[in-house]
Parts: sequence; C-alpha cells; structure tokens
Amino acid sequence: MKRNIIEIDEELCNGCGSCVTACAEGALLMVDGKAKLVSDVYCDGLGACIGDCPTGALKVIERDAPAFDEKAVERHLEESNRPETPLACGCPGSAAMTFQIADGPSGPAPGKSSLSHFPVKLQLLNPAAPFLRGADLLLMADCAALCYPALHQKLLKGKAVAMGCPKLDDLPAHVEKLSRVISQGGVRSLTVVHMEVPCCSGFVRAAQMAVQQADAHIPVRHITIGRQGDLLAEGPVEI
Repeated sequence: MKRNIIEIDEELCNGCGSCVTACAEGALLMVDGKAKLVSDVYCDGLGACIGDCPTGALKVIERDAPAFDEKAVERHLEESNRPETPLACGCPGSAAMTFQIADGPSGPAPGKSSLSHFPVKLQLLNPAAPFLRGADLLLMADCAALCYPALHQKLLKGKAVAMGCPKLDDLPAHVEKLSRVISQGGVRSLTVVHMEVPCCSGFVRAAQMAVQQADAHIPVRHITIGRQGDLLAEGPVEI
C-alpha cells in the first residue's frame, strides 16, 4: 500500500539525534552517526520529527510501505525503555530507564535518592516513555534542584521530573516538548519548581502555554525556591 512515511537524506544528516528524541513512536535510531528509520511499521508518517532537524534532512514522502502498527510501537517502546538501550546521542549512561525506590512514608533515608527515572532533561524525554504515563510531573529549573537541600525528601518522591533552564535554553522548544509530554504521556498533574529570580518564572508561563497547547485539564502548581534554598512560596497556577 502507498502511504506517507519519513525519508532521511544521509548526505544532509549531521548526526545530531534531534529527530530521534522528537519521534514519540521510536521509529528513528542513530546508526553509525546517521539517523535511520528502524521499521516502516513504527512510522506514522505525520512528520513530527521534521521540525527538530536543523539541516532539513527529513521529509515525508509517499511510497509503498506496510501500515503503521500502533501495537507494534507499544511493544517497541517497552523494549526501548530497557536500561541497556542508548538514547540518540549513543551514550549508554543516558539510556532511558526506571528505578525501584525503596523508602519510607516521609521520603528516602539520608543519602538515598527518590529519582525514579532517567533521563531527566526535558528535551531528552520521550513523551511516550512508560514512566510518564499518568505521572505527577515536576518541571524543575536546573538551579532550583541545586539550591533546594530537601529536594529528594520533599519534592521528588512519587514524581517524574523534567529539567531545563528557562533563561538559557530554547523556551519555545520547551513549550512544544512539554505539551507533547503532557498529551502523549497522559500526565495527571504538573508542578513548576523555579528560582525567585524573575527570568526563572518564565517556566510558569511555559507550563501555562504547554497545558493550553495540549488541551489538557490538569492541576498546575508552582513552587518558588530562594537563592539560599528556602521554599519561599507555592500555590496554584491559573491556566
């Protein structure tokens, strides 16, 4: 059957891996420094990966291909979430994985982590990752994680986390990726953790825009952290 499917120009591909992390179906993989289509049945042909390619190496064409198989994608993503599976950059240390957390009702013991998954950077998250399904998500500014001493005991327990910098990173890209995480991952709540400095509160606006873009009806809260690690304020965010 003829249908739309992605095509990759290897001459234009610079091996950045942006399209791989942008593909929610896991249809793309880095092989020998170039993006490759893993299997035709994993590609829905909608081209969500194209906008993340900086060189224009990707395009949607019409050709003979087997039908898109949603069940096969689900099995593929479950396999891809194994600890030994590398991300687009090819670094095994950045492989998508989940952790078993053993702690008490008040959080982890001193020196123990409440982090339940990896990676944690927003732009590296696969929106279809199993650990995001029905998750309470923390959108955390990088500096807030460093400044807040009770992070693992008070904030991370039982939550998924996505991190970034609202000042130095590409904020529109964060909005677009967060909206996909919310809609495709089925996130059930969002808490924005940011520093007291004005530029950091941009993450609150990013969260509002992402929730609106995802057309999601979920509770959104914010937590403000001081430069010396105090929790200064928290409350609901209007969408």
